[in-house]
Amino acid sequence: MGICEGRTVIVTGAARGLGRSYALAFAAEGANVVVNDIGTSLSGEGRDTSAADAVVAEIVAAGGKAVANYDDITDWDAAKRIVAAAIDAFGGLDVVVNNAGIVRDRMFVSATPEEWDATMHVHLRGHFCVSRHAVDYWRGVQKAGGKVDARIINTTSGAGLQGSIAQAAYSTAKGGIAALTLVQAAELGRYGITANALAPAARTRMTEGAFAEKMAAVEQGFDKQDPDNIAPTVVWLGSAESAHVSGCVFELEGGRITIERGWDLGPTIEQDAKWAPAEVGVAVDALLAKRPAPRAVWGS
Repeated sequence: MGICEGRTVIVTGAARGLGRSYALAFAAEGANVVVNDIGTSLSGEGRDTSAADAVVAEIVAAGGKAVANYDDITDWDAAKRIVAAAIDAFGGLDVVVNNAGIVRDRMFVSATPEEWDATMHVHLRGHFCVSRHAVDYWRGVQKAGGKVDARIINTTSGAGLQGSIAQAAYSTAKGGIAALTLVQAAELGRYGITANALAPAARTRMTEGAFAEKMAAVEQGFDKQDPDNIAPTVVWLGSAESAHVSGCVFELEGGRITIERGWDLGPTIEQDAKWAPAEVGVAVDALLAKRPAPRAVWGS
């Protein structure tokens, strides 16, 4: 038996890249999988249901259980149908993996409101809508006397944790998802729900264009950028074994697993009096001298 035997999982954006790897890995560990994908381009345009169907066919051919869903994660009512698809097909829901996203790369000086809004809509609203309906379902189970052992697994990014040149909107959205995860973990534990986030680095449609040389597949040896490398941690986070882990952000690449320390308090100066504006500069310079150098913004 796999570590997710009998658990039911929704994976959004599951037709390609990381989402596909997650869906296949969950199924291989015994989970029932809802493969959600509307089949858009990298920028969020167009529709194609065949890619989700192909992942379902692959899971079923290997002896697993899966259904396809083509609802839009950003639509409130459609997101409810995604949750309902899991319940209708498999009798319940245990895990939501919020993986779907788009990217509209643009230097800040050239960014448009339309690109900004589209990026926020998919990443932030998409994470909200699906998780919110899932939480409604889980709270209902608990109120009816049932046991809840549920998981929300969100997707942030190195861009959201440290910034990325030409990705102001994407970085902002992904930073917001990391903060959302902390709030979900703090609020939802009482219902038997954990919330964690991933910052995965792997070969996908998003990364192949921006980091072509780094993301190139290797002919022999360990393929560090294979998206399948990320899936084992995601599957474990979706299992019953991870019930004690919540409010964490995991950076994952190849065989490396890192837990972020987040916005911790750094060097501090305090006095029992109001600062004069002219004094602040001296204090800040002293703090900067004590602060460890931060990681550079991607692309800088």
